[in-house]
Amino acid sequence: MTILTPTRPLPTAEEVAIAREGGRALSACLQSLAETQQIEIVDDRGAAHPVRVPVSALRLLVDVLTEIGEGNAVSVVPIHAELTTQDAADVLNVSRPFLVQLLERGELPFHKVGTHRRVRYPDVMAYKERIDAERNKALDALAAQGQALKMGYE
Repeated sequence: MTILTPTRPLPTAEEVAIAREGGRALSACLQSLAETQQIEIVDDRGAAHPVRVPVSALRLLVDVLTEIGEGNAVSVVPIHAELTTQDAADVLNVSRPFLVQLLERGELPFHKVGTHRRVRYPDVMAYKERIDAERNKALDALAAQGQALKMGYE
């Protein structure tokens, strides 16, 4: 029997609570029109260290804390990143073999580094957006059909 463990563990209840509190506190700083903010980090000895942070990074941090505050695991991927097939499969929430089939059918561009396939993060996200749009269109058509047939979905 194989037991799969998530590559990114879910946050603990304590981390969720701390993330919620931190996200609320930091989001108040986003109301400012300044391009940078200064936050303070306190080390384990109690010494405070001021850190200047661009507001764009602070927004990202608030988004990360919001997700953790909802109990979600979070990964930050640079826009220009090249993903392994497993990482790309994780982003799309599909199996690696299924992703490889997509690559081989040409539905998602890739290149090889030696014998390993690499997929650009923007290409993965473009595919995800395209598939999500197709799914939403199909769901809308099903809902319309259900309403037309008076199946109780009014």
